[in-house]
Amino acid sequence: MRDGYKVIDMDTHVQPSMEVLAKYVEPSFRPRMDELKPYHRARTTADGVTRTGITVGAIPYDRFPGTSPKEGDEKATPGGRGALDGRVVGMHRTQAHPDVEHEDAKGRIEDMDLEGRDIDFIFPGTWPATMTGCPDVTLAEGLYRGYHHYMRAYTAEAPDRLISCLQVIASDPEWTISEIKEFANDKWVGAVWVHLPEGIPVDHPNLEPVWATMNDLNLPLVHHSFFMEPPYFPGYRDIWGNTVVARTAAHPWGAARLSAYLILSGIFDRYPNMRCAVSEVGHGWLPNWLIRLGFNKSYVSGVTPDLKYTPIEYAQMGRFRCAAEPFEGAAMTKACVDILGEDCLMHQSDYPHGQAWFPETGTSGPSPRTESGRFRTTCTITRRTSSA
Repeated sequence: MRDGYKVIDMDTHVQPSMEVLAKYVEPSFRPRMDELKPYHRARTTADGVTRTGITVGAIPYDRFPGTSPKEGDEKATPGGRGALDGRVVGMHRTQAHPDVEHEDAKGRIEDMDLEGRDIDFIFPGTWPATMTGCPDVTLAEGLYRGYHHYMRAYTAEAPDRLISCLQVIASDPEWTISEIKEFANDKWVGAVWVHLPEGIPVDHPNLEPVWATMNDLNLPLVHHSFFMEPPYFPGYRDIWGNTVVARTAAHPWGAARLSAYLILSGIFDRYPNMRCAVSEVGHGWLPNWLIRLGFNKSYVSGVTPDLKYTPIEYAQMGRFRCAAEPFEGAAMTKACVDILGEDCLMHQSDYPHGQAWFPETGTSGPSPRTESGRFRTTCTITRRTSSA
């Protein structure tokens, strides 16, 4: 609790290393772990611990503004350096427990108690999305299954307080549906993150059975943004090579495109239990985007189906929601709520990443009022008995 309010944080993270995931992948997949070595990137922490991550096609975005572009500014490299490596500034007020992204669930609970977070919704970093760039989809699926076993163990520390999302991939709908059905009744499963490889839009007809399955199980769709790895973001080939510009543009652009096709394709109309929430994409863009989307749907005829509601009404109904990034400030948050209502936003901190104002996010940024985050209750916590 924080100031009398129940706090559910819709953007927290684990980032299990390959050494950790290797403990949880199924025995049949373990002989294939060596096939991932071309994508390995090892890092040694200040305490001397070396951990291995995955970078399938990292773009460094090295161009300094005002300089001439040079070869390699936007070149993707398997196992290469990411655009944020060594470039981010930690904003924590207090140091989080160091291993909470790996296996220290007990330390996470202690940090949650310190900050006043009642429930953490957990995203697994960017590596699951990154795996969409791997040419063999079964490698992604093997790691996803390992993550699901890992989350069973991690969340067992506090099953009423730790929630995450299933990792599935759009290029294999049959496997995706099977995986959703297998894990749907696990207590830690609050939503599904359907990873979209480049070239597969969210409204592709092959995904209709996936949406039907999620609709039947009352499982919402979630999305966490990314920018320097596959499946990249809209316009990544022509960003002119700078990391700050790329990250600023990538997160809202990707979420805006996602919202547009979820709405304009009629997915929300065909599947009444379907909802979507996006994290770490900002929130100030949402009212403007939906207003423009509605105007252009009315102005340009014959290229979209008839819908039951206008684009902005879907957000006002709570069908599409954004986690509010604290740095955008209370005035921006108030403007969104004034236009879209209290069902449009959720609280987020980005814990334990350096962007988080831990342990002060709940007081330094937008108020984590439960009224401004019913997605967190109806979709991720009591999704089997309620609907947004």
